[in-house]
Amino acid sequence: MPDDRLIVALDLPDAVQGLALADRLGGTVGFYKIGLGMLTGGGLALAGELKQERGKRVFLDMKLFDIGATIEAAVRGLARFDLDFLTVHGDPHVVRAARQGASGSGLRILAVTILTSLDRGDLDEALIRPGGLRDLVQERAGRAFEAGADGVIASPREAAAIRALPQAAGRLIVTPGVRPAGAAAHDQKRIATPAQAIADGADHVVVGRPVWQAPDPRAAAEAILAQLRGV
Repeated sequence: MPDDRLIVALDLPDAVQGLALADRLGGTVGFYKIGLGMLTGGGLALAGELKQERGKRVFLDMKLFDIGATIEAAVRGLARFDLDFLTVHGDPHVVRAARQGASGSGLRILAVTILTSLDRGDLDEALIRPGGLRDLVQERAGRAFEAGADGVIASPREAAAIRALPQAAGRLIVTPGVRPAGAAAHDQKRIATPAQAIADGADHVVVGRPVWQAPDPRAAAEAILAQLRGV
């Protein structure tokens, strides 16, 4: 069985390329993330193919945000695809509506705290109240858990602080912004290695470009998995 602590992000232009990468990775990887960038390139069809035909787990990263009724309707529709994880923004009214939409299904709702590509300067520009990122992420995570989130999305730098919350017992922490040692940060600003993220309390790490941009994606994924086995 593959180690599902590693989620490979299929941040590729279309489903054809996504499926080709999954074929190259074969049985090494059992969990994939499909994001908003692939939605118009056949992302939902790819999700169905990976889940139903290949036996993979699928994380649909839509980061939904809207009024409650719209969120509930959207999540209810997506739940029919028999997916594993779905992201929504961590505002309590969004999380509560998403939980209603997912009711009766196995879809787990993950709340986004603060995007891993943002720093304090970005939050100032967006008029987000003052405070350290770690404190804000921890507070947003706690409120999302109280609203019914099955887990949260946060940078690996905040994983330990979130895991320390009483509300985090039995909940998932999924960390993007993970980069193997020596890999480029790209547009991520709050990063850590896969092993460090897991050691700090993450349940899953999400890795995209360091795998699919590698000359040998399967070898890149196997190297990450070897690091995780050492935790």
